[in-house]
Amino acid sequence: DEMEYILETERLRLRKLTLSDLDNLKETLQDPKAMYAYEGAFSDKETLSWLQRQLERYAEYGLGLWGVEEKASGSFLGQCGLTYQEWKDEMVLEIGYLFSPRYWGKGYASEAARGTKDYAFNVLKEKEVCSIIRATNTPSMRVAIRNGMLARDTSIKHYRGMDMLHVRFVAKA
Repeated sequence: DEMEYILETERLRLRKLTLSDLDNLKETLQDPKAMYAYEGAFSDKETLSWLQRQLERYAEYGLGLWGVEEKASGSFLGQCGLTYQEWKDEMVLEIGYLFSPRYWGKGYASEAARGTKDYAFNVLKEKEVCSIIRATNTPSMRVAIRNGMLARDTSIKHYRGMDMLHVRFVAKA
């Protein structure tokens, strides 16, 4: 598959996912540690449908979660990108990020999220972006705060039969 790169930062390149990324995604989506905010690791079928969902988003909106590669090594680190999410009966543009635990603690999520925010404001001319984060997910909240976002409001999301409190962090252009 031809790689379609969207943006780059100092250490990272973000590109559209392709079907050949299935194994790359499994490393994150099938890791219980990475997926604790989703109440557990994904099955092969769930991972494939996650990938297909991103491909559908690209086709429909030209956006979605993108694969994040380290420039120096070419390693696939995880995902970061823009998706439309429902929040209190409106659609909001969200920066989401999900990295393999072996790449945690190196500032990659913050760097990718910052690059994605700049892309939303400078390239797409959006006025506002947010990150919707499970209330127990402190590391992701730290990434949002480092990305210049402020906690705005909360809502309960229903997922896998559970009620989960989420916090919406917002940044304005």
